[in-house]
Amino acid sequence: MEEAENLVAEIEALGSRLVEAEDSITKRFIGQKQVVDLVLSTLLCGGHGLLIGLPGLGKTRLVETLSTVMGLSGSRVQFTPDLMPADIIGSEILETGADGGRGFKFIEGPVFCQLLMADEVNRASPRTQSALLQAMQEQSVTIAGQLHRLPEPFHVLATQNPIEQEGTYPLPEAQLDRFLLRIDVDYPARDSERDILLATTGLEDAQSQQVFTAEELLAAQRLVRRMPVGDSVTELILDLVRACRPGEVEAPDFVSDSVGWGPGPRATQALMLAVRARALLKGRLVPSAEDVVELAQPVLSHRMALNFAARARGESVGGLVSRVAEHVTRVEAAA
Repeated sequence: MEEAENLVAEIEALGSRLVEAEDSITKRFIGQKQVVDLVLSTLLCGGHGLLIGLPGLGKTRLVETLSTVMGLSGSRVQFTPDLMPADIIGSEILETGADGGRGFKFIEGPVFCQLLMADEVNRASPRTQSALLQAMQEQSVTIAGQLHRLPEPFHVLATQNPIEQEGTYPLPEAQLDRFLLRIDVDYPARDSERDILLATTGLEDAQSQQVFTAEELLAAQRLVRRMPVGDSVTELILDLVRACRPGEVEAPDFVSDSVGWGPGPRATQALMLAVRARALLKGRLVPSAEDVVELAQPVLSHRMALNFAARARGESVGGLVSRVAEHVTRVEAAA
């Protein structure tokens, strides 16, 4: 009983800190609370986020603000076609010592930080994109056979432009699967855009304050994993993800007709963690079925692909995920 009471107290205290963090972030990133919640959820889960949005919507500003508020050391890499893997992870150089002896010295690249912004990540070649695979999954890089650990916590927030595809290299499925959430950044509402206009065209720009430290964020990530999840929510997560796989017993007919390949086990893991983080941000102690439905698209839309027939019919992955979520919740309610 005492352990449960302590857990509740810790969750409530963390919830208050997160409200403070949100307020500090929205001083500079105005009017898109859902985006802020999803990015904070990504950090609370210890994962990486893929931000999809047009230029000028504040994605870079958001990541820079997060670095300040969460107390993380940050780096930004502008991905271009001529970027090489060594420009990200670092390289060894031949160095001459004071005694005249020579040896190799490792020079760390920008990936050696706690929050890496990979700007327009799909503009780099596949060879360079692959340099992030080990870093994102294992939080380490290997140079000349030597393993180098990255700082903790380590997060990648990558951005993509959804319409400018000339001169880009689509991210491979293995890399997309390493992003916990896909976060769509849309145009702000009129009132929000008015606030942005007034806040950014004056003499002074609003400043955010640090709320967390890196150690406190690590403690928050451990606490999220301790949050209880009911059996009904667990089963709903399994039903939803498995219903998105063509050929599965749980998959409705329209999934088998439209989906080329579906999400793997990382999707269930991501959804289990993300619903806990969302509940925490909403001031609740345990996640609900609503959290599962709301997070279906951010978790699943980049982990599945439509087949040729579905693309020819003009279907979208987002629309399909919504249909699957409606189908699964309807079946759950009927049961």
